[in-house]
Amino acid sequence: MSCEPWQCAEIAATKKANVIQKPEIAVAMMKRAQHPILIVGSNVTERWMDGKQAIEYIIEFANASKIPVVATAHMVGEFVKRGYTPAAYWNAMEISQRVCDPTWMGLDGKGHPDLVIYVGMPYYMEALILSGLKHFAPDLKTMTLDNMYHVHASWSFPNASLEEWAANLKVLTSKYSGGQ
Repeated sequence: MSCEPWQCAEIAATKKANVIQKPEIAVAMMKRAQHPILIVGSNVTERWMDGKQAIEYIIEFANASKIPVVATAHMVGEFVKRGYTPAAYWNAMEISQRVCDPTWMGLDGKGHPDLVIYVGMPYYMEALILSGLKHFAPDLKTMTLDNMYHVHASWSFPNASLEEWAANLKVLTSKYSGGQ
């Protein structure tokens, strides 16, 4: 698995994402967060693993973890169609601007998000959003669950095959479901 930016022109400058070598590490970080949110992009309906769309894995993870989900773009319909109601739906730029604002008290009004998890956005868009957050919200921790290394996140999985990605998502879900 590679820890180079998936998009070759994406340059990190002096600070690169910490690599998540094991999904258990990501789970530990998520469980430590007081106000995490999961922002889901449209690519989760375009990627298939083991005969399932990535959105199915994300719904299983969201149900197990209870991390509030923000559906971007038209994704709310895709979630509802599958019997899952996200906590909110906003376009990717708007929710990312909200998490950048230190006075925003989160989806539930109980506290600013301390961990923002991204998955399933077009790579170029997620890279730009993460770069903006890295520079304009330096205290905010970000993580990606994608199978493409995102250099601007605080933590990112390395580049991986779809099979490895599916395995990582299954472990994330099982660790929240009480699995060892």
